[in-house]
Amino acid sequence: MALIHGLHQRNIRGDLLGGLTAAVVALPLALAFGNAALGPGGAIYGLYGAIVTGFLAALLGGTPAQVSGPTGPMSVTVAGIVSSLAAIGIGRDLNAGEMLPLVMAAVVIGGVFETLLGVLRLGRFITLVPYSVVSGFMSGIGFIILVLQLGPFIGVSTGGGVVASLSSLIDAPSWNPAALAVGLMTLAVVFLTPLRIRQWVPTPLLALLIVTPLSLLLFNDNRLLELGLEPIARIGAIPEGGLQLVVPDFSQHLPELVKAGMVLALLGAIDSLLTSLVADNITQTNHDSNRELIGQGIANTAAGFLSGLPGAGATMRTVINIKSGGQTPWSGMTHSLVLLLVLLGAGPLAAQIPTALLAGILIKVGLDIIDWGFLLRAHRLSAKTAALMYAVLLMTVFWDLIWGVLVGMFVANLLTVDAITRSQLEGMEEDNPSDATDALHANLSPEEEALILRCGKALMLFRLRGPLSFGAAKGISARMGLIQSYRVLILDLTDVSRIGVTATLAIERMVEEARSAGRTLFIAGANHSLEQRLRQFGVEGVLRPSRLEALQEAAQLI
Repeated sequence: MALIHGLHQRNIRGDLLGGLTAAVVALPLALAFGNAALGPGGAIYGLYGAIVTGFLAALLGGTPAQVSGPTGPMSVTVAGIVSSLAAIGIGRDLNAGEMLPLVMAAVVIGGVFETLLGVLRLGRFITLVPYSVVSGFMSGIGFIILVLQLGPFIGVSTGGGVVASLSSLIDAPSWNPAALAVGLMTLAVVFLTPLRIRQWVPTPLLALLIVTPLSLLLFNDNRLLELGLEPIARIGAIPEGGLQLVVPDFSQHLPELVKAGMVLALLGAIDSLLTSLVADNITQTNHDSNRELIGQGIANTAAGFLSGLPGAGATMRTVINIKSGGQTPWSGMTHSLVLLLVLLGAGPLAAQIPTALLAGILIKVGLDIIDWGFLLRAHRLSAKTAALMYAVLLMTVFWDLIWGVLVGMFVANLLTVDAITRSQLEGMEEDNPSDATDALHANLSPEEEALILRCGKALMLFRLRGPLSFGAAKGISARMGLIQSYRVLILDLTDVSRIGVTATLAIERMVEEARSAGRTLFIAGANHSLEQRLRQFGVEGVLRPSRLEALQEAAQLI
């Protein structure tokens, strides 16, 4: 029953329409992503990936209306894998088909790792990424796509990552005018098509239908050769036989493949779950993060065995599917079946698609991925947030995708802990009759205030507030080090909801220091969980149920 979750008949018309519409959008994007990821000859493997991941992720995943397939981040990562393998001397002179077994081995490994993330129930942690990090990462992906597609767009052969591609563009002796013309026509279609037409036909598909015939008419090989120009690159012959089971090559370079697989798993998980959140917002439902990871992982594993590009939840296709009526996994499965029919019937036509056309489509995709709204106004919101976002963007573009996210999350968490610590320390109050004010004695009962005045300077009531993280431990110890004149110290935990291990150790040290100095210390008002943790650290002898009881006992001692 678990495998057919949500596969009901009540919305079959909307699901069929949504799946069909999503397939129309997915077709040119899948071809473009395949070409971007694997280079010449790689477009068809993007279509394979859209068919396999779209069907299985819908069937097994945890986001009913989500449509999966190759995405910008995943294709950029696969392109990075190809570049990395070439950099260490693997497949430097191989085309997409010859490099394929090694790349697909990494895809299978990535699918297995992604499945494990779901099995280990880590889905909810993956979505806990600050928006500044997500924005910097996605904008970085957009810039990578733009740079990598500039070469095909102007008819220049480029390879490798961002720096290598820029170097190739700078060193290129000349551009191909025909390729540039095809690219410009594509951009004109995707940017200038009137809204009333775009509502019925997605602009990437419209570009395929208009620019491909024009390229054959205006820029056929014979005419270009007569003019002394180079022919424009096209997708080329589609491999016969369609989807076929192929065992990837796991026998060589396993460490590099495992590393690449881990990158694909983490990126696929982040990409998919962020899209799941978008789907939740539109449909007012809640997805199952762990199930989604399991479904996506199995789908990518299968894609690797069927020579398909790895996929993830595709935001634009998912939104289009939902707005067209898709509500259940039937829509995602329909999208894949439609693409399969296209693959079986239109292979020879797809072979004539110019790569400059696909580059033009991806340039539009790259521009859409960049978070322009946040990019241009982040500095107005917070200098730290803006600096973090720009740092993640630069690390993503010029260093490494996953390390950019990981370093960004680490820095973001440090900034968050610092902010929480400041808030926690600001909430701490020292109550002493020498500086008794209404503010300091807020929330104290008349009886408690009377006991504090009776004890005089011999008593120090130290009230802690909120959840105490490890960041607050140093602040607690520092403040206590400034207080030397008391005989009895009461640590009031009445308003503390939870306490971290480091803060508990700080309190334990304070108990030991009070004992060694011959002073008395009470810990008052701890809730059940706090009391249990403190008892584990051996401080049960100083625990008191409430602040009032601790004050009464202190008054007797003083």
